[in-house]
Amino acid sequence: MSKSVNEIYPEEKRLSQRFNIPGASVSYRLRRIIFKKKDFDEEFCPLHDLSRGGMRFACRRKLKPGTKLHLQLSIPGERAPLFLLGKVRWVSGNTNEAFPFQVGIKFNTYGNKKGQNYPGCLVKIISLEYKFVDLNLDLTTPPEEYKIESS
Repeated sequence: MSKSVNEIYPEEKRLSQRFNIPGASVSYRLRRIIFKKKDFDEEFCPLHDLSRGGMRFACRRKLKPGTKLHLQLSIPGERAPLFLLGKVRWVSGNTNEAFPFQVGIKFNTYGNKKGQNYPGCLVKIISLEYKFVDLNLDLTTPPEEYKIESS
């Protein structure tokens, strides 16, 4: 019989499982209204973990909570990176001198409206979750938080 996330992690408030993808990296660009820049502000930041709702990665710059970002997630063995929109939720120090900070990101909602993440990204993250999580979790009913809005 499969166990629910709450049975495995009773103190965990997140609705989805965090998982690591060895060798994955994140590049990001600050979301600007004017003087839009095409280059990334920082590239090849090591991904610590990923979930359906966000990610945690190491970086060289100290980002401020609330900062909106364009994110590119590169995964070894995948043809194309994932492009996501998100917001910095928290920043803390990191023990790695090359990447002195770690950042927690909450993804924007998934949907087809401006400012939302493409629903196909959620599908890809779920497939990566099944590939990289070695737990017997009941993921048959998606949480309400990840409901995809129609246009």
